[in-house]
Amino acid sequence: MRTRAIQAALAATAVVVAVAGCGGRDDAAGDTASGDCHGQQTTGLTDSTMKLGGVFPLSGPASAYAELPKGMQAYFEYVNNEQGGIDGRKVEYLLRDDGYQPPKTVEETRRLVEQDQVFAVLSTLGTPTSAAVWDYLNQREVPQIFVAGGATQWGVGDGHPWTIGWQPSYHAEGQVFARYVTEQKPDATVAVLYQNDDFGKDLLASFTEATAGSRVRVIAEQSYEVTDPTVDPQLRNLANSKADVLLNFATPKFAAQTLAADARNSEWNPLHILTQVSSTMSVLEPVGFENVQNVVTSVFVKDPADPQWTDDPGMQLYRDKLARYVPGADPSDGYTLVGWAMAQSFHKAFDAATCKTREGLRDAMRSLDDVEIDLLLPGITLHTGEGDGYPMEAMQIQRFQGDRWVLSGDLVDTSGR
Repeated sequence: MRTRAIQAALAATAVVVAVAGCGGRDDAAGDTASGDCHGQQTTGLTDSTMKLGGVFPLSGPASAYAELPKGMQAYFEYVNNEQGGIDGRKVEYLLRDDGYQPPKTVEETRRLVEQDQVFAVLSTLGTPTSAAVWDYLNQREVPQIFVAGGATQWGVGDGHPWTIGWQPSYHAEGQVFARYVTEQKPDATVAVLYQNDDFGKDLLASFTEATAGSRVRVIAEQSYEVTDPTVDPQLRNLANSKADVLLNFATPKFAAQTLAADARNSEWNPLHILTQVSSTMSVLEPVGFENVQNVVTSVFVKDPADPQWTDDPGMQLYRDKLARYVPGADPSDGYTLVGWAMAQSFHKAFDAATCKTREGLRDAMRSLDDVEIDLLLPGITLHTGEGDGYPMEAMQIQRFQGDRWVLSGDLVDTSGR
């Protein structure tokens, strides 16, 4: 996160977007639609505007993710000013800070829904924080669209039809890492650092499940709490295992500590695998590029630092509009790029809705038909359907070399399609 001034500007920014409700509205408040979409909710919509809300850790231990809504802000400013908004409605995007604290997430989400009367929540970030509000949002029938996190639960849908994730699930990511380790080090011993919540547990469980029956063995596990000041004690215990592979399933602050500690330890040199949620330059640069050589991660978006995408039209548009509408934001930060891609995904989901209502958006986000998003890797599209609430299920391995990530191998699709 850059400065408090930027945070305040983001929180205060009103990006204006408007939506045409299916056949108009029944009342002056605009709460329900008429015509073919009679009775469906249009709260947060007028004939010329759309009000959205998002809850992110702009402060606290996960504040590195504060870059993500800057990409969203840039996208909405772009469509508002140059495309007339989304479906003719200009977007007002209201951003709230929860400090990565679930009670604060509840407070700020209720404020968005009950006071600000947003049409949808795009999005909440984090597993424990998003889980704290998904019952509430589903009871209120407010779309919690494209949760910023890969917890498996976002795609299940049972009892929570108004919530859906976006990125590949942690279960899919764990499978990709398992495949890589069994191919590269078929007799490996593995040590794991993981966050003690569904984020870390999902990754660990998936990796363990996917390596069952192979010669790969997990021989050491250490968890941490997001309130811990450091993970040094856990890393000393893991180092004592002398495992061949270290799985770094940590959010940015703790992932950086782990990378730095691994670099300092000259007596232990495991293959270091880093979860993709902590693989951005904002995490790696403070550690020093010389200290993260050959670290491995997974990826599903184009890397703005990779020269192969220099002339890519989607990348050029992203860089140009980010510089224009959110000057000072770092285009090479992967979180910022993800924010842009998530906003475009919302745009396309809303465009696909038959009824421009909350119910229409709910149905559209669960029936995405191989929707192309400019900044996703070639071959990855958004696809959902009956029994499939996971928009993305493909990833690719990449390795850090020199001053950037380098793609390795082929795209791994875990969907079974």
